Amino acid sequence: MKTISHWIGGKPVEGVSGNFGPVYNPATGAQDKQVAFASVDEVDAAVRAAKEAFKTWGTSSLAKRTSVLFKYRELLDAHREEIAQLITAEHGKVHSDALGEVARGLEIVELACGIPEKLKGELSTQVSTRVDVAAIRQSLGVVAGITPFNFPAMVPMWMFPLAIACGNTFVLKPSEKVPSAAFKLAELAAEAGLPDGVLNVVNGDKVAVDAILEHPDIAAVSFVGSTPIARYIHTTGTANGKRVQALGGAKNHMLVLPDADLDLAADSAINAAYGSAGERCMAISVVVAVGETADPLIGKIKERADKLRIGPGDDPASEMGPLITKVHRDKVASYVEGAAAQGADVVIDGTGYTVEGYEDGHWIGVSLLDNVTPEMDAYRDEIFGPVLSVVRVETYDEAIALMNNSPWGNGTAIFTRDGGAARRFQMEVEAGMVGVNVPIPVPVGYHSFGGWKDSLFGDHHIYGNDGVHFYTRGKVVTTRWPDPSDGGINLGFPSNH
Repeated sequence: MKTISHWIGGKPVEGVSGNFGPVYNPATGAQDKQVAFASVDEVDAAVRAAKEAFKTWGTSSLAKRTSVLFKYRELLDAHREEIAQLITAEHGKVHSDALGEVARGLEIVELACGIPEKLKGELSTQVSTRVDVAAIRQSLGVVAGITPFNFPAMVPMWMFPLAIACGNTFVLKPSEKVPSAAFKLAELAAEAGLPDGVLNVVNGDKVAVDAILEHPDIAAVSFVGSTPIARYIHTTGTANGKRVQALGGAKNHMLVLPDADLDLAADSAINAAYGSAGERCMAISVVVAVGETADPLIGKIKERADKLRIGPGDDPASEMGPLITKVHRDKVASYVEGAAAQGADVVIDGTGYTVEGYEDGHWIGVSLLDNVTPEMDAYRDEIFGPVLSVVRVETYDEAIALMNNSPWGNGTAIFTRDGGAARRFQMEVEAGMVGVNVPIPVPVGYHSFGGWKDSLFGDHHIYGNDGVHFYTRGKVVTTRWPDPSDGGINLGFPSNH
């Protein structure tokens, strides 16, 4: 059985803790690999390698950093198929979805290639007589990232390319469920010429996480995952003196007004609720249907959902793959069963779905729930699976109150032809990312990603300008230089004046 090891100091390092975790193929349910779990000492070795590398990388020229990043971007592009295959094998998402993940991660690498413009700084001359003031940004040192299972390549690329472009060195702790993509990213970075120790990968469980959060030589930690863990990461990291950005979970709502294009809304609901099998923090989990919109919209969603093709991610015919583990599959199914018991109408029940020839896989079909109310577990909890709930309201005001009462504020969307209603919505809704007739408003790389309320702990969103600010700190330099006219050597013609 293949073992995924760590990447420390520019090379693979076999785990010595003696602890390993299983890595499954979700389509078959079989354990294909195991991953080494790092001990505290192994995390410390990665931090030491990063700290040593920072001595030279932190003072390296912007030209050197960007030359490596441009080469890295080229290699990632050349290997995108291979990376996508690793993602599909361990996560289960369909190949086209995995390719899209790599493409979105590449956006941040491209942003990092332009880091000289982001670090230009500011200069004010003659603020006082012969006094100039410059504002500059400098790297932090060793920083770390802890990433989730649902985007094994994209989320790490949201973090380390920008961090190292800013002059930091990096320790990455990917999800133990999907370790291969991160390891491949590190290999390609070394091939691109990234110096040893600038990027390190340590696999593991809570032992490795806590070692990162408590390590005195780590200056900052980035995290993406569930809200309870995000809160823990933020609380523990800041208690240990670290800068922390911790992105948590979500319960994203899609508001559909009576004037909306219902075919567009139905297509969008299908894509946003069931894409990636619902295992993404920007999935639409709740459709809020206003007035008489619900019945025709549900009919259109059901018509489309019944035609979805679910199967192994490496089958080109598959539109949705399995869930990450059997435990998670059973948890998702329990919400559908619980919703029926609590009074919701189960329009589509996907809990009994299996794929012929892959009966041991972690399969579940799509589910559609109607007449869901805020008291139900299916509404209150982040399900993180292909379950779409419909809540019926009578007015826009009732809808906005419902949405803003949610403890989460990650992403949201409105579907309407009314520009005034859309503008009002984008100003009034309490969420960090808003789509107008766009169901999954994930910002492009040069804008920042992040939510409000319990979807974000910390002051900075991820990537974009916020990412640059998170991975650097500001310094202001005030300078006065003597003017030659103040005295000193003067070889000009002597004068009596």
